[in-house]
Amino acid sequence: MRLAFETWGRLAPDRSNAVLVLHALTGDSHVAGPAGPGHPTPGWWDGVVGPGLALDTDRWFVVAPNVLGGCQGSTGPSSARPDGRPWGGAFPSLTQRDQVAAEAGLADALGIGRWALVVGGSMGGMRAVEWAVAYPERTEALLLLATTAAASAEQIAWAGVQLHAVRGDPHWRGGDYHGTGRGPDTGLGLARRIAHITYRSEPELRVRFGRAPQEAEDPHDGGRYQVESYLDHHADKLVRRFDAGSYVVLADAMNTHDVGRGRGGTRAALRRVTARTLVAGVASDRLYPLAQQAELAAGITSAEYARVIESPHGHDGFLIEVEQVAALVRELLRSSARPSAPTTEKAGHP
Repeated sequence: MRLAFETWGRLAPDRSNAVLVLHALTGDSHVAGPAGPGHPTPGWWDGVVGPGLALDTDRWFVVAPNVLGGCQGSTGPSSARPDGRPWGGAFPSLTQRDQVAAEAGLADALGIGRWALVVGGSMGGMRAVEWAVAYPERTEALLLLATTAAASAEQIAWAGVQLHAVRGDPHWRGGDYHGTGRGPDTGLGLARRIAHITYRSEPELRVRFGRAPQEAEDPHDGGRYQVESYLDHHADKLVRRFDAGSYVVLADAMNTHDVGRGRGGTRAALRRVTARTLVAGVASDRLYPLAQQAELAAGITSAEYARVIESPHGHDGFLIEVEQVAALVRELLRSSARPSAPTTEKAGHP
């Protein structure tokens, strides 16, 4: 098993300044920095991680792994088995707990016994809360953004439709399409279109696009509306950079997410959290509504109440509203004791 990861800053001699950042479904380990070899897209939280920013890399040692089952360096369906063939459809099903257990192994390998902060949004938030429940002694502070204690019926339904789109593509081949020259691009693109609608808000789409036709196209003669072109654009972008097999494995893992499973239910599980915790949701999020963050905050003793990120951008607001998220990070870290000055060399992506 391989976990790709990227780090920023330097680890203090007493290892007290380590921060774990966990990405969402189609994210990766590249939290900050330009696109380049091994990183098809720029950092997805450039305004949060870096020198002088909320996660100040002159102070904190930031670690961001690519999730197990992903396709940006970590072992996933497109990875080779011991016999050299891609895992494909033989890749095992995963849960958030499996993925967090792999990340705990990474922490062990880095010599990090306790995270000063674990932060994640959406799927990353699922893993973050799992970290705090499964390893309370290793999680000092916790920031949960636009996430939930357990996947809801509606979230499972939306993901289920996306999974049907991928698996229904004739080029899916039961997941064994790697090396055939053609994958389920149509199905993956359709899944992304469906998902992206849920990631944004109705008011934003109405204001940005309304009923306007795409330039030089007539919807009354087979042409597209602007909003359709927008979804096509995001579908094409994802198909170029993401593996359909990983999409299926990770979406399935999100559907199984239930922090209370085998732990006496959600309330009992959340009572295990000992980390100083801040929970926040996005006001216009229709995929992970504020009621889910309120449940997390009510169940975690130290969380007080759920904060609200004001944004017209729906679920994606936790990625877009950088200043508000940065303020939450600073607020949570303000109560931390200042970590020891780092002296080790910066680590890099494996």
